[in-house]
Amino acid sequence: MTTEKRTSVKDVKNDHYFQKVFDVTCMIPPGRVSTYGAIADFLALGSARMVGWALNNCHSADSQIPAHRVVNRKGELSGRRHFSTPTIMEEKLKNEGVEIQDNVVVHMQELFWHPREMKEY
Repeated sequence: MTTEKRTSVKDVKNDHYFQKVFDVTCMIPPGRVSTYGAIADFLALGSARMVGWALNNCHSADSQIPAHRVVNRKGELSGRRHFSTPTIMEEKLKNEGVEIQDNVVVHMQELFWHPREMKEY
């Protein structure tokens, strides 16, 4: 994955931690979701809150990072307020076939993707 699309994201071009979070997030397949905690555990870089903080800084008009695919451990769309409107996260997930009810991913266990499912990183 190239960093060309990420150069417009505020203060992340040279931020290694953000880059690792973004790289893993970009590998989540469409129609699947992961959690802040799973990404944090996989990268051994800190807490789930730090992953959330990194993803909160990736929202720009040309961002290619699918932050909408990252939810909390209960499947709640806890990051929805960090998008340009609070419904965008749900809309993007629904467009990928993910069922959402009351801001929670339905069938979370079946749709959960852990970064260790990657072939290589």
